[in-house]
Amino acid sequence: MTTATDSGPVSLRNAILALALGAFAVGTSEFSAMGLLPYYAADLGISDPQAGHVISAYALGVVVGAPITSLLGVRLPRRRYLAALMAFYGLMNLLAAVMPGLMALTAMRFLAGLPHGGFLGVAMLYAADALPLGQRARGAAQVMLGLTVANTVGVPLAGFLGQSIGWRWGFALPGVLALASSWLILRVAPRVGGNPDARPLDELQALRNPRVLWMLAVGSIGFGGLFAVYAFLTAAILATTQAPSWSIPLTLAMFGLGGTFGTWGAGRVTSRLGPIRAAYVSFAAMAITQAFASFAVGNWQLMVLSSFLLAAGAGLVIPLQTRLMDVAGRAQNMAAAMNHAAFNAANALGPFLAGLALAAGWGWRAPGLVGIGLTAAGAVILTLAVRHERAHPGMAEHAE
Repeated sequence: MTTATDSGPVSLRNAILALALGAFAVGTSEFSAMGLLPYYAADLGISDPQAGHVISAYALGVVVGAPITSLLGVRLPRRRYLAALMAFYGLMNLLAAVMPGLMALTAMRFLAGLPHGGFLGVAMLYAADALPLGQRARGAAQVMLGLTVANTVGVPLAGFLGQSIGWRWGFALPGVLALASSWLILRVAPRVGGNPDARPLDELQALRNPRVLWMLAVGSIGFGGLFAVYAFLTAAILATTQAPSWSIPLTLAMFGLGGTFGTWGAGRVTSRLGPIRAAYVSFAAMAITQAFASFAVGNWQLMVLSSFLLAAGAGLVIPLQTRLMDVAGRAQNMAAAMNHAAFNAANALGPFLAGLALAAGWGWRAPGLVGIGLTAAGAVILTLAVRHERAHPGMAEHAE
C-alpha cells in the first residue's frame, strides 16, 4: 500500500483534486436536474409534477445503489473502485442527454444515481486515509468542497446551458466532467486504503445498528422539506413572475452560496453544541426558511433570496454525518454511503409529495407548506431517536 509519505504531497494534492472534480460532477448533475425541470418538461410535453419523477428516480437510484456499491467495493482497491464508479456515472449522464423520451430519461437518471453514495462516501474516506492522522478531516473536506463549488458554479452553468442551447446540455456537462474525473483518478491517485481481507458482513453491521438507522430515518424524512421547495423553485419563478431570464442562473448560484455559508455555520454549531442539539437548530432554521419561501411566491426578487436562505438554513447533513461517524463502529464505509442515500431518499420524497400537492391544485405555495411538514416530521423522529437511546443505553454495544 502506498502511504502519504512515499506518494508525495503533489501526488496526493492531485488525487484529491481528481476526487473533488468527481464530487463537482455529482453535485452538478444532481442539483441541475431541478433547475432544468421546466425546460425538459416543456420539451417532453409533460407537466411539472410529472417531470419531478425524473428527480425522484435519481434519488431512488442513490438509495438502492449505496449499500450495493459499498458491498461490491469493500475488497477492491479504492482507486480503481472510485474510477469505475465515476466512469459509470459519466456514461449514464451522457445517455440521459441523448436518449429520447421521458421513460429513457427517467431510467438513465435512476442508473446515474446508483454510484452516487458509494463514490462520495469512499472518496471522503480515501482522502482521509491518504493524509497524516492530524490532517484527515482536511482531506475529506476538500473532496466535499467539490459539491459546494458545484452548487455555486456547475449548477448555474448547467442551467445557463439548458436555458440557452437546450436542457440536454445540462446533463452532458456533468457526464463529461465525470469521465474526466475517472481518467484522472486512475492516472494520479496513489494506491492508498482498501483492505483485501475486509469482510462485507462487517459493513452490513451498520444496517443492524439502531443508532445508525435512527439517524438515517431523520435525514431521509427531515431533509425532504428542502427538496420539496427547491425542486420546484425555478418552475414557480417562471409560472408566477415576469422574472428576467438571468434570474434562473442567479437563483441557482444563490443556492450554492447559501449552501457554502450553511455548511460552514453548521460545522461551527455542531462543534459548539454537539450533533443532536445542532440538528434541532438546523430543523428550526429549515422550517423558517421554508415558510419564507412559501411567502415569497410571486415576487422573483424574494424568491431568489429564498434560494439563498433555503440552502443556508439546511446544514442538517453536518450534525447527522458527525453522529453517524460516532455510532457506526467498524462499518464506516456503509454508514458514509447510506448517509448520502438517506438524503437522496429525502430528495425523492420531497418532490414527490410537493408534486402531489401541486397536482391537487394547492398552488405554488404548496411546496413550502409540504417542506415545513417534512421538517417537523424529521424533528419528531430525532426526538424519538433520543428517547429510544435513553431507554436502551446498551443497544450500541449489542449492535457493534
